[in-house]
Amino acid sequence: MRATTLARRAIVVRGIVQGVGFRPFVYGLARRQGLTGFVRNDAEGVQIEIEGPVEELERFVSALRAEAPPLAVVEDVRWRALDARGDDAFRIEESRAGAQKSALVAADVATCADCLAELFDTADRRYRYPFINCTNCGPRFTITRAVPYDRAMTTMAGFAMCPACQAEYEDPADRRFHAQPNACPVCGPQARLVDSSNRELAAAGDDPLRAAAALLRTGAILAVKGLGGYHLACDPLNADAVAMLRARKLRADKPFALMARDLADVRRLCVTSPSEEALLAVPGRPIVLLEQRADSGVAAAVAPRQTTLGVMLAYTPLHHLLLRDLGGPLLMTSGNRSDEPIAYRDADAFEQLGVIADAFLLHDRPIHMRCDDSVTRVILAEPYPLRRSRGSAPTPLQLAESLGQQTLACGGELKNTFAVAKETHVFLSHHIGDLENYETLRSFREGIAHFGRLFDVQPALIAYDLHPEYLATTYALELEDEGWPAIGVQHHHAHIASCLADNERPSAECVIGVALDGAGYGSDGTLWGGEFLVGSIAEGFDRRAHLALLPLPGGAAAIREPWRMALGALIATFGADAAARLPLAVVRDAGERNLRVVAQLIERSLNAPLTSSAGRLFDAVAALVGVPGSQRVTYEGQAAIELELAAGRADRGTRLPYPCELRAEGAGWTIDTGGIITGVVDDLMAERSAAVIAARFHATLAQIVVAGCERLRDESGIAAVALSGGTFQNRRLLEETLTLLPELGFTVYRHRRVPANDGGLALGQVVLADHAYRRMNG
Repeated sequence: MRATTLARRAIVVRGIVQGVGFRPFVYGLARRQGLTGFVRNDAEGVQIEIEGPVEELERFVSALRAEAPPLAVVEDVRWRALDARGDDAFRIEESRAGAQKSALVAADVATCADCLAELFDTADRRYRYPFINCTNCGPRFTITRAVPYDRAMTTMAGFAMCPACQAEYEDPADRRFHAQPNACPVCGPQARLVDSSNRELAAAGDDPLRAAAALLRTGAILAVKGLGGYHLACDPLNADAVAMLRARKLRADKPFALMARDLADVRRLCVTSPSEEALLAVPGRPIVLLEQRADSGVAAAVAPRQTTLGVMLAYTPLHHLLLRDLGGPLLMTSGNRSDEPIAYRDADAFEQLGVIADAFLLHDRPIHMRCDDSVTRVILAEPYPLRRSRGSAPTPLQLAESLGQQTLACGGELKNTFAVAKETHVFLSHHIGDLENYETLRSFREGIAHFGRLFDVQPALIAYDLHPEYLATTYALELEDEGWPAIGVQHHHAHIASCLADNERPSAECVIGVALDGAGYGSDGTLWGGEFLVGSIAEGFDRRAHLALLPLPGGAAAIREPWRMALGALIATFGADAAARLPLAVVRDAGERNLRVVAQLIERSLNAPLTSSAGRLFDAVAALVGVPGSQRVTYEGQAAIELELAAGRADRGTRLPYPCELRAEGAGWTIDTGGIITGVVDDLMAERSAAVIAARFHATLAQIVVAGCERLRDESGIAAVALSGGTFQNRRLLEETLTLLPELGFTVYRHRRVPANDGGLALGQVVLADHAYRRMNG
């Protein structure tokens, strides 16, 4: 018999392989195959040296991909041969920081089924412990200070494990083997229930979770500290409690989210499809928009006039305990003051939320990085993200091609996210919010610094939006002044590039891009928002068609007060004198003086910039038919959302579009919207319902998208379409467009991993700036 020849390999595994049980998996795999060597984390990923018969090493390398833990994402496995050493065992070694950081940090993960079983097992030593976790679940990104992902690099560093937890941590057969946040009631974080002055409300020995649930049952509002920050919580079935929360938070109409214990509870609140239930149950546990049941019992003020509810499943043990003790769902909305980011430091939470919350359910595990909830929905049986944050960030977005430069993209102003990028990875940030105040700007700056350290990105290129007044742009230009190369990227070009990168399309692929949104700074200095583009990521995009320009009377005031857009559209269509004589509610309610002021602003081109915005066209029609919020919006996009709600009350077969004409203008086309305004006015004069008018308007917009794409396909021969921009969050418009275009032979790209709204801009900025830099530098 021949002696077995031993071989040894050094293996590097890259991807999301830290904090997901990968080292224990490797250890078990090696032991089962009788192999020797070691495994350890470092700043590059997971390093393995493995020794044994060649055929066993081949099986081992294949299994690293095929049998990886469920939360792991193995992107790359590389190996090189070493001389055999004759090791007598396989071991897990201490982590090493390394010189180059390329390890990927996992997103926060919902409590697993095994931990939940222990949580409610009276015989388990972690019975009702609010911070139970294991290798397969628990906090990740929000507690991580640096890589490699070890306890010392997290906010759990201050909690020394007791002997029982340490034994679990060191036992290869235990589910908590090398689980970095491992803890128990003896050695881990503790929950407290206090008032707004930080005085204890639960007596010594009492369970603060049970006491908190008792307060909620009385109609109290609680500030609850979670994974990525604070929520404001109350009983959603208690109309008085919901009304009080709205009054204290100064939030008039924008819907609140709910949290449920399990899918059975969700089904009692909403009508769900298999695709929606699958989306609710993903490890990230996003908020999912669902059709509300008429008998849900939820107070109307939770989501005024909406037919949907935003619902998420409980994702921490603390949430599970609170919901079990309460016996029903919870209203759980972001813990912040209006226009500020979510509170995550305890001192800030008391300052911001003390006038809103009756009590605080908090804990002493620090949150290193705030992270608000993700929001998504299902469109034609597939997920469609609206906000990418907790549970998804900072999972990298893989690109089809490698970048030439390490890049920072600063994003936009509303729904801001930034991105740092290198090679084929784009690390899109968690939701930062609207960059309109110091607190949000500080969160933006802190986030950029943290991502740069965490992923070892030292930008050689800065990408930014062209709008000169955006705080994100100001930040980028400050860096440019300090010597960083910086490239401005047009807003709608970034939207289309974001959609293509989201779908991992090659940079040379040419598409027709349809970008519909509220507004973005055009390359000609005007406000765009209803754009048809042709081009590619590699070569850039040309504007080939757009919606007709409408005046924005009062500038930003017209965004807050949609009646201004309605008057502007009437004046642009009929003239000021004829508009004043129209027997319409919007004209009557505005009054002669306001009509005259608007007409003068337009006539003198004084604070009435022209815009091709689809969002502002929605506002104009919404104000003409008089939907709620059309006098003054209380949250971004409200008038358009209310118009979509009105359309939902019409017969689904109401599809007769208003007349619309594409007319040649210069080298491109303009889509004349005058026929829409005339048609809406005619329907109003004929006393047709707001529902019918809204439905016809939506059908018209879908037909405009189709007609524009057909015209551009005839000109260019391109039959691929990318849809992006915040207006495509409108479910009715998107579904109709996604149905019509493929019937006409188009390949259609829609967003899948990042939002169509400005929360996805930074991804598009990264890839466009990279190619622009290459063209500029040969």
